[in-house]
Amino acid sequence: MKREYFLISLFFLITAIIFYLFYQVIIPFFVPIAWAAVFVILFFPLYERLLSRFKHPNGASVIMCLLIVVLIIGPLTYLFIALVNEAADAVARVNALYRTGQLNEFFSFDLPGKSYLQEKLAPYYDISKIDFDVLVRDAFNKVSGVVVKQTTWLVANGTRTVFFFGLFIFAMFYFFRDGRLLMIKIKRLLPLARPQVERAISDLRDVIHATIYGGVVIALLQGFLGGLLFVIMGISSPIFWGAIMAVLSIIPLVGASLVYIPAGLILLLGGSYVKGIIVILVGVVVISQVDNVVRPLVIAGKTSLHPLMLFFTILGGIAAFGMLGLVIGPMIAAGFTIILRIFEMRLHPADTTSEEFPAAD
Repeated sequence: MKREYFLISLFFLITAIIFYLFYQVIIPFFVPIAWAAVFVILFFPLYERLLSRFKHPNGASVIMCLLIVVLIIGPLTYLFIALVNEAADAVARVNALYRTGQLNEFFSFDLPGKSYLQEKLAPYYDISKIDFDVLVRDAFNKVSGVVVKQTTWLVANGTRTVFFFGLFIFAMFYFFRDGRLLMIKIKRLLPLARPQVERAISDLRDVIHATIYGGVVIALLQGFLGGLLFVIMGISSPIFWGAIMAVLSIIPLVGASLVYIPAGLILLLGGSYVKGIIVILVGVVVISQVDNVVRPLVIAGKTSLHPLMLFFTILGGIAAFGMLGLVIGPMIAAGFTIILRIFEMRLHPADTTSEEFPAAD
């Protein structure tokens, strides 16, 4: 018996060492592999339709990779370059306004009830000490600094960037071609009965699609509409502000309004009353309503993450993985919820139904 325990312990020790060594081999290439997996998960249904017509996995995989590079990666790269240029321009303008004192003059206006508010808050805090121009300048520098930092890394590591892009295409091709076989292997490893395995995989697919399409795609749509509105209204750096609105759209309730409402108020205070009213009205009626109109159409009949979990997993994902965390964070959360559901199935096999969190309204 002791010999059997020793052999089992030795087996698990060797397995742990092999897994650790495999992790050390793969982790340097985690970013391109992870991005390839993300795009394959999102576009695998389209690949299956293409495969049903061409009947050739290699050809269908090559076509999908070309489509993603030309129609997705290309435009995103162009937008990213434009975003970097506009971010640098916005920072330069704000710093110039700060040095000349114009930024301080802009925030020196008197709001109705400002004196009353100062009087009431005086025992607790003197709000007159708040330097809004400094806050705005620092906020611009921090937000734009993130974009510039990413760009500096890409330029400084040009060879590595090209190499990683090649690995991304290479991995994506094989994920498309061998994706079905990989899913069969994963299903065989799950410690569940066949119906429960199919249910868990189906739920995971629904959660990922609902989260990505209902979260990231809607954020991009709000950012696009916000940037287009700024272009029409003649507001500078529309791509930069559109990107900010896309990022802020993950914040429940307020979202993109944190950008378009201050922009409308600035136009009003500057005397552009028509433009200011249009920006606020279009923002409230069109941009902020995209979530309420599009999300139910995208995630109809699918399980989605709770809005609070989606919010924190996106922020945590960005903090842990950079821009990759924008999609990896929700996917990890989706996997976490499915693991909990698997435990629920094991504990209560007779009851395979469970209450789901409501989707965002």
